Amino acid sequence: MSTNGTRRISGWWWALLLAALFLTGCGRAPSFDVLGSFFPAWLACLGLGLVLTAAARWLLLRLHIVIALPVLTYPCLTALFAFALWLAFFR
Repeated sequence: MSTNGTRRISGWWWALLLAALFLTGCGRAPSFDVLGSFFPAWLACLGLGLVLTAAARWLLLRLHIVIALPVLTYPCLTALFAFALWLAFFR
């Protein structure tokens, strides 16, 4: 207790309070029911992102467009497609 009769909240109580505040958004994760088993929606978006990246690669090869850094380009393209699908269907 402090000198004026009020209690001070220690640092770990503040951390616990902030954790409870920020973790309230983790209440429900979107998922799909596939043959009785639940799959997370981010996994479906990642799979579709990979398929769209393969289609984009096929289209780039078909049009004879040369990619300078394919090691960097295709993972970024996969992430772009996955995030765009997530935003389009779940937000």
